[in-house]
Amino acid sequence: MSKPLAPKSPPVRKYFLAGIFLIVVFALGMAGVYWAAKQDQARVERSKLSTITPPGADADAAVFATYGTSPTCKSCHEEAYENWARSHHALAERSLDPALDTPAFDPPWRITHGTQNSEARLVEGKFQLVTQGLGGTNQPFEVARVIGVDPLLQYLIPTEGGRLQASELCYDPNHPGWFNVYGEEDRQAGEWGHWSGRGMNWNNMCANCHNTRLRKNYDEATDTYATSMAERGVGCEACHGPMADHNAWQARFPNQRGDPTVRRISREEMFSACAQCHSRRAELTGDYRPPENFFDHHQLTIPDETDIFYPDGQVRDEDYEVTAFLGSKMHAAGVRCVDCHEPHTSKVRLPGNFMCLSCHSGPLPTAITNALNTAPVGPRIDPETHSRHQVGTRGDFCTDCHMPQTVYMQRHPRHDHGFTSPDPRLTKELGIPNACNRCHTERTADWSLDYVIQWYGPRTNNTVLDRATTVAKARNADAAAVPGLLRMLREENIPLWRAVAANLLKRWTQETNVTAALLSAAGDTNELVRAMAVRGLEPIAQSGGATVRTMLNVRLNDPVRSVRVDAAWALRHQLDTNSTAGTDLIAYLRHNLDQPGGAMQMGVFQMDRSNLAAALVYFERAVKWDGFSAPLRHALAVAYSTDGRGREAVEQLQAAVRLAPEDAEYRYLLGLAFSETGNLRGARDALAEAVRLDPSFARAWYNLGLAQSALNQPEPAIESLLRAESLDAHSPMFPYARATILARLDQVEEARLAARRALELRPGFAEAQQLLQALSR
Repeated sequence: MSKPLAPKSPPVRKYFLAGIFLIVVFALGMAGVYWAAKQDQARVERSKLSTITPPGADADAAVFATYGTSPTCKSCHEEAYENWARSHHALAERSLDPALDTPAFDPPWRITHGTQNSEARLVEGKFQLVTQGLGGTNQPFEVARVIGVDPLLQYLIPTEGGRLQASELCYDPNHPGWFNVYGEEDRQAGEWGHWSGRGMNWNNMCANCHNTRLRKNYDEATDTYATSMAERGVGCEACHGPMADHNAWQARFPNQRGDPTVRRISREEMFSACAQCHSRRAELTGDYRPPENFFDHHQLTIPDETDIFYPDGQVRDEDYEVTAFLGSKMHAAGVRCVDCHEPHTSKVRLPGNFMCLSCHSGPLPTAITNALNTAPVGPRIDPETHSRHQVGTRGDFCTDCHMPQTVYMQRHPRHDHGFTSPDPRLTKELGIPNACNRCHTERTADWSLDYVIQWYGPRTNNTVLDRATTVAKARNADAAAVPGLLRMLREENIPLWRAVAANLLKRWTQETNVTAALLSAAGDTNELVRAMAVRGLEPIAQSGGATVRTMLNVRLNDPVRSVRVDAAWALRHQLDTNSTAGTDLIAYLRHNLDQPGGAMQMGVFQMDRSNLAAALVYFERAVKWDGFSAPLRHALAVAYSTDGRGREAVEQLQAAVRLAPEDAEYRYLLGLAFSETGNLRGARDALAEAVRLDPSFARAWYNLGLAQSALNQPEPAIESLLRAESLDAHSPMFPYARATILARLDQVEEARLAARRALELRPGFAEAQQLLQALSR
């Protein structure tokens, strides 16, 4: 179907990094802000950016001339063509067809969703949706075309600037009726995720995977699109690559072999073709062409510090199939998509358990083995004794337990491709769902665990439990995760999990053993591991010394683009934008400028290149496009603060607090901003609220203590600083600040002890040495 259902605001990641008051660093994906100086370089940057333009009609025509389109394949590949023509790929996007679409509009349908009432109707031969538009009032919108076929149809509405918008109202052809893909949500006009917003923009969010060789053609200057494609729908050449030369050769040499214009696509290359759409990923180029490497055109979303995936790798958000599959034993054993799925029908090759048993059983009939691409391999399973469920019932099928389903878009159940084994311990200890209780919802995890042990013994997969526990700890910033992450990075056979470990270690990059492990991983044979190791090293790219910079510079010349882009980002402050990696990075940034998240990341880039004026333009644009995003408000606040516009920074952070009232970090940052503008009482109150929301927030306790001290409240200040020290025993600033307050209270001996503690934590701490000398007089 379409890309991940748009959340109310784009998923902007946040990292907590801050100093005494408003020394703030933030991130989007791999982004972060550090202030660097070089205005002459900024002028060069502005010039370079202005010379890069999106591909135009002439470039499109030249590219599309290399495509023959699917109907030209039929005469020679009739069976494959007929199988494809009935597939979901062929019908991924199509023009309106009265035979297929009239039931959705005639007779008229009245649709109630949230507080809104809409209507689908047919008026003078035109299909219309009457629903809430940008102005907040209902108006008729003519439908242009449709994406999807089963289990839902999602209609596209043309709007200004060459845009098509995907309606949140969809039609279910199997159970005739309309429904809201957001369920009970009541999205309103002006929100990023409303059907009229950028989160539901077809040009960016849907078109690439529903068509063949799509060119988005976004023009930043006019904020418009001239989107075009080689063929509507997912055609033959979406997987096989352009075939016009093949057609020409065949016309010249009919029925002859030895065509030099084609070669058989390998299993790995075909996997990349599948992955381009069956994965949650960011686009680097927007111009993938088989048989190219997936990682030359995309950055894959993997389990990280967010909750997009469960800690064991099971899908949680709309994550599609590839990431979970890359983390599975099946992929590690060499299984690929085409082993189970017939590529032209897109259906599994064999029904029911026969597909799995083709590898996990004894000899099969020749008719079955002939239908497969590979010889049977894998652990042998006796289905009757293994499933422990009545034959033919739910629970008897391999996929019920090892590929559990999650329903997306209210109607679309999709199998998890991690090929996991049910483990109720994961549910008990980490809140991760298990297949047993997905079905037996009335039972407890303990009930399921009793049966697992009774049937299979206490042999459940400890490796997965240990790995998931480590990931969960890392998400909670628990330093106890570090040994497990280092072990994963060193010993894990599955590359995806090495990549997960490398990425999660970035929180502890400054630890010597972590730095060494990441430097080693940056030379891994797998490109995803190298990319995540680079991201892990990015926080110390400026401070980590010559060894770190040398490795990052090596990765600027990596053979895979996604690694080069990550390395270029890590070195963005002094990056040569005329280099191969620099050009890759700028093309990536430009390609994503039609979304608020992309505008934010370009703002980060400009700010780190000392071009604050340009950065402000992009940050303000991001907030304009999505005023309901607290992270975007935060980013703009940082830029305002850097520009000396403290009161405007406060306004943005106040908006962030209203949007995310339970987020302690925004309260904390608001407190810092209040302090910068001289509003100490406001700072104290905001910081007090931050520690109420998150009592383990050491840096907030520290700044609360400073604010209380500035307001001449020494006793509460000392209590707050002691609380900070109890939560983080490694910061020398905490005992030093306490020492200064104790000195003002003439509590000399206590002040000396606190100052000495600061020096223990940071030998050579000049201010602490000076204070200790003053106290000794």
